[in-house]
Amino acid sequence: MFSRSALRSFASELRWTAPSTISSAPLQQRACLHQTASLMNSPQSQSPSSSTHPESPLSATPRAQNASPKGIPPSGNFDEATMTPQTRADVPIAKQPVEPTFTTPLKVTKSMLSQLPHLAGQKPHYVVAQLHARPYLLTEGDHLRLPFLMPKVKAGDILRFNRASAVGSRDFTMKGTPTIDERIYECRVRVTGVDSEPLRIKEKTKRRNRHVKHATSKHRYTLMRVMDVRVKTPEELLAEGAVVVEDGEDASVIEPRS
Repeated sequence: MFSRSALRSFASELRWTAPSTISSAPLQQRACLHQTASLMNSPQSQSPSSSTHPESPLSATPRAQNASPKGIPPSGNFDEATMTPQTRADVPIAKQPVEPTFTTPLKVTKSMLSQLPHLAGQKPHYVVAQLHARPYLLTEGDHLRLPFLMPKVKAGDILRFNRASAVGSRDFTMKGTPTIDERIYECRVRVTGVDSEPLRIKEKTKRRNRHVKHATSKHRYTLMRVMDVRVKTPEELLAEGAVVVEDGEDASVIEPRS
């Protein structure tokens, strides 16, 4: 049997040697992992086969960049602040509006054809557009907030208002009967996003009833920006196939503002 002194010395050796052996193992393992990660990221860790036999021959001439950097459009004139196209040619084909189709040519009276250059040459133009039986007085650059959420539209879509009761400038006004033919003018708007109002809570209760109901509502509205409002010249109308007719009572008239 061991004596008490031998047991005490053996226990002391276990007490002091065990923590050192246990704590040293994770440190060595952690150091090995750190070294392997640094070796893998270093350029010298690549295999000699990949360095000596590349997939494509190396060349000193710079290659053309196929993709444009993130956030910069590939081509066209864009506003650097809002990244919006400046002309209609810079708008993608998928975002451009669909051209309308007509079965009969446009009929223009002689009096309107004679006064149309004065209206088309005087800018800026305004239009009283009709949308769901509501008039909207719009000019180029205006921001429009519709009192409803327009379905099936996304931010960036271009729409055309083709129902207008009046189109004019500072000194001239063209009035429709009741609307103006959409082939005479152009009013294009861009959908910028959707706005929502704060959450409203309305309490509903009945007389002699202790229960109170809470009705919540949070409406959303479509935001737009008017991109272009202009009146076509007589040359453009005749090139598109307009027909000159005699003056009639049901034709649109250009009146000078008093």
